[in-house]
Amino acid sequence: MSRSTSLLQQMTIFVTVVTGGGCAMMYYLMQKNFAKSEHYRLALEQLNNNSSAMASLGAPPLKIHNIHLSDRHNRIDHSSAQLKIPVTGSKTGGYLYTTSTRDAIMNRWHLQQVFLKLREGEIIEIFNKRKSEE
Repeated sequence: MSRSTSLLQQMTIFVTVVTGGGCAMMYYLMQKNFAKSEHYRLALEQLNNNSSAMASLGAPPLKIHNIHLSDRHNRIDHSSAQLKIPVTGSKTGGYLYTTSTRDAIMNRWHLQQVFLKLREGEIIEIFNKRKSEE
């Protein structure tokens, strides 16, 4: 009886470790896919090119953190993407909010809006397609 209990304990530990490792690997791969996506990169390029936003953060250096996968602001489907990207500089941090749409014909993403909301509550508009078209 004790041999079967010991074997069952070992199997439980093994399954727990494998499951935990699989979940961690899936989380890592999802974050990596976000970082490779066109709409993600376009938004970060806009932030890097905006000197007032970078100065407010105290960047460079700019640190981009992992997206909170359970946050309701992070939504992606075939035609639109909405992300909330955590960023920090040497002075403060905040969230880079982005909205993008996908051109189905060209299969390319186009930014609609990008703004930075700092921890202190200040909002810095970085890109707004509607205003740039006017």
